[in-house]
Amino acid sequence: MHVAIPLYPRFTALDAVGPYTVLGFAPQVTVTFVAAAPGPVTDDLGSLTLSATAGYADLPHPEVIVVPGGPGTAEAMHDPELRAWLLAARPQWMTSVCSGSFVLAAAGLLEGRRATSHWGWRDGLAAFGAQPVEQRVVTDGPVITAAGVSAGIDMALTLLARLRDDETAQTVQLAVEYDPDPPFTAGSPRSAPPGLAERALALIR
Repeated sequence: MHVAIPLYPRFTALDAVGPYTVLGFAPQVTVTFVAAAPGPVTDDLGSLTLSATAGYADLPHPEVIVVPGGPGTAEAMHDPELRAWLLAARPQWMTSVCSGSFVLAAAGLLEGRRATSHWGWRDGLAAFGAQPVEQRVVTDGPVITAAGVSAGIDMALTLLARLRDDETAQTVQLAVEYDPDPPFTAGSPRSAPPGLAERALALIR
């Protein structure tokens, strides 16, 4: 089972690394970072660089694709090489984290499907023919989309249960000690104190 995670300038690191870690722990699963050409790609904070070890042409038909989000999504949505690869790959599972769903949507891959994204942009998916859903992980046929950043870990565990079984996903969850117990109830606009939303969006634009 081969999982491909495309990198593009100004991706959000956890969007890529969260699913990479979860899926990489699974038996008989290989996870590869890809880009138009192999080489370094820098994240949205400008201080972390991951290396794409393969180009799109090197991995034309992975079984799974995980598209991360980030401020660079606006450019990635119009990247002809990335779009062509996504359309030609025809994986068993097409997935995204955060605003990565907009890359899928711009390629026409979410039309008529239920999907989610970061709460700050989720409703914009409707402009591409998708049905925005206020949910942390949304599965619609062979497409799984996750809400903002940290939800990529939930998505990867959901996907792993589909790829293998619940026990495998639970084993990996335990191995990485994914047992969230946040110190604040500010992880959603519904529960965050008043006035935080604009401050939060300013951090990730």
